[in-house]
Amino acid sequence: MTDNKFQQHHAKFISGSAPLELDDALYEKLTATPRNYTLAVLLTALEARFGCQLCRDFQPEWDVVGKSWIKGDRKGNTRLLLGTLDFADGKGTFQKLMLQTVPILMLFPPTTGPMATADAQAIRYDFTMGSQSAEQVHNWIIRHLPAGPKPPLYRPLNYVRLITVTTAILGLVSFFSVASPYIIPIVQNRNLWAAISLITILLFTSGHMFNHIRKVAYVAGNGKGGISYFAGGFSNQFGLETQIVAAIYGTLSFATIALALKVPRMVDPRKQQIAVFVWGAVIFGMYSFLLSIFRIKNGGYPFYLPPF
Repeated sequence: MTDNKFQQHHAKFISGSAPLELDDALYEKLTATPRNYTLAVLLTALEARFGCQLCRDFQPEWDVVGKSWIKGDRKGNTRLLLGTLDFADGKGTFQKLMLQTVPILMLFPPTTGPMATADAQAIRYDFTMGSQSAEQVHNWIIRHLPAGPKPPLYRPLNYVRLITVTTAILGLVSFFSVASPYIIPIVQNRNLWAAISLITILLFTSGHMFNHIRKVAYVAGNGKGGISYFAGGFSNQFGLETQIVAAIYGTLSFATIALALKVPRMVDPRKQQIAVFVWGAVIFGMYSFLLSIFRIKNGGYPFYLPPF
């Protein structure tokens, strides 16, 4: 009798393209004991009026599991049936089980035959961590089945994603083919990479990462009603302090580059002489200011450079 029940519903199962659609009567019939097969039932509420987004998100994954089992176990060697009971078709069952949340996946082990288990109680798979993938559910079902070959999971090819990715790749290739005469000179520009490298070096040597890790204050009061821009000690600093130091380093770097590269190319000797004095004064003043900041950080430092 139980074998005929399995054969009858397994034939319906493999003739479709998804798990069996159950109602109260069919649910009672398939879960009734004795049974010499395993039954996995998804209790869900798919209609929009029930507001179960998780149910609608998981349903395609459950259909993937069902289609994989139909394709890989057409002879019924695992003696497993998969079904779906929607709240609209199984209100009595939902009330009987006193369910408060859905979806819930229930696995009913066999009670008779060589695959029977000592505990015939249904095993629940609760969706406490949100929507689950077909792979996770497939592995969970396999763990609760007797040893032996199991059908693998076949995930259908997502043609929409394939077309989207292919179109995007072709678009990028076309874009770079057309724009390469304009992009390649920019990418190969040594001055651009030198500027990027210099900005990056200045950013990190000034303490930018220290600020992010320590979550330091931007400025602080000096206890006299004013603002302190520099924190004493080498293990402390303010956000504005980092920006000031980065600006000093940037000015020193730019002045040095100008003296080394720009000034020697000047044709007018008088302008060249003026440029040397101007950039030399900038370096002298910025370095003097940098030393004064260093003395604030380290009160015992004895040296200084006028005018700061």
